[in-house]
Amino acid sequence: MLPPNTYSLVADIGGTNTRVALAEGTALKPGSIRRYRNTDFPGLESVIRRYIEEEEGVDCAGACVAAAGPVRDGVAHMTNLDWTIEPAMLARAAGAEKVAILNDLQAQGHALGALAPESLRPVVEGPQAAAHAAKLVIGVGTGFNAAPVHEAPGGRIVAASECGHVNMPVRTEADLRLAHFVETAHGFPGVEDVLSGRGLERLYAWVASEAGSPAEKKAAEIMAALEDGSDPLAATAARAFVRLFGSEAGNLALTHLPFGGIFLVGGVARAFTAHLGPMGFTEAFRDKGRFAGFMQNFPVWIIEDDYAALTGCAAYLAALP
Repeated sequence: MLPPNTYSLVADIGGTNTRVALAEGTALKPGSIRRYRNTDFPGLESVIRRYIEEEEGVDCAGACVAAAGPVRDGVAHMTNLDWTIEPAMLARAAGAEKVAILNDLQAQGHALGALAPESLRPVVEGPQAAAHAAKLVIGVGTGFNAAPVHEAPGGRIVAASECGHVNMPVRTEADLRLAHFVETAHGFPGVEDVLSGRGLERLYAWVASEAGSPAEKKAAEIMAALEDGSDPLAATAARAFVRLFGSEAGNLALTHLPFGGIFLVGGVARAFTAHLGPMGFTEAFRDKGRFAGFMQNFPVWIIEDDYAALTGCAAYLAALP
C-alpha cells in the first residue's frame, strides 16, 4: 500500500489512448505509467478508477489531466472523443483534494524546463535566447494544436488555443487544389485536415488522385512504405506533409515570436523526425519573403519524451499554492 497524500495522479488523454501515472513533485514515479485504450471505457472516471484499483487504492493528494480538446471554465470537451471532463468528477474519481484540467498542449508547455536535456533533438538551429524568452509548443498527433509559453512575474502562463482548426496554409496552386480536395470531408480545409495522422492519410489520397491512380492507405502504412521505399506516392505525400508542417510552424512563429524556441511534440511529429531535414522543413519554415532572414531567430526542437504531458501536469500541480 502506497502512503496516502504523497503522490499526485496525472493523466494525458489523447484521441485514442489515455496514459495515467503517479507523480511526486515534478517527477513521475518509476513504473507507475499505464496506458488505456479509450474505446474500452465509457469515460475518464472509469479509467481513473481502474488505475487506482491497479495501484492498490492509492490515495492521491492532487490530480491533473491534460485533455486533447478545448478547456473552458475548467471543463474539457474532447475534440476527437465523446468525453467531457469536469473538476468535480476528477476529484471524485481520484479522491484528490486539489485538481486541475489542462489542454494537452498547455501541459506540454508546463513540462518545458522539467524534461531531461537528452529528450530534446534539434531540428532548426537558432541563436541562444534568454531564459525568460517566449516559447511555443506545437503538437502533431491525432490532431494538431499549439500553445505559447510565457514566463510572467506570477509564474508560467501557457495559453490555450485550437489553432488546428484554422485554414490550412496555401502557398501554391497545388495547395489550393489540396484545400478543395480536403474540404469535401466537412466543408472546411483546416490545418488538422492535412497535419495530423488522418491528415497524412488525406495527403496520400490527394497525391494518388493527382497522379491519376486513386488509392488510400492508413498513416502507419504510409510511414512503413516511406521507410522501405516501396511506394513513391508515400514519399510524395510525406514531402507535402513536411512542407506544409514547416510553413504552418513558420506562421505560428510569426504570430507568437517564440525567441526561446519552438518545441514539436506528438506521435506524428516524432515519426517524421528523420525526414524533416531532408524533406525541407527548414526551407518551408523560413519561406516568408522579406522576413526570411528574421525567421533565423527561432530554433526548433523535437521533444522525444512521449510522457512530457504527464510531467507538465505534475509541474503545474507542484506550482499551485
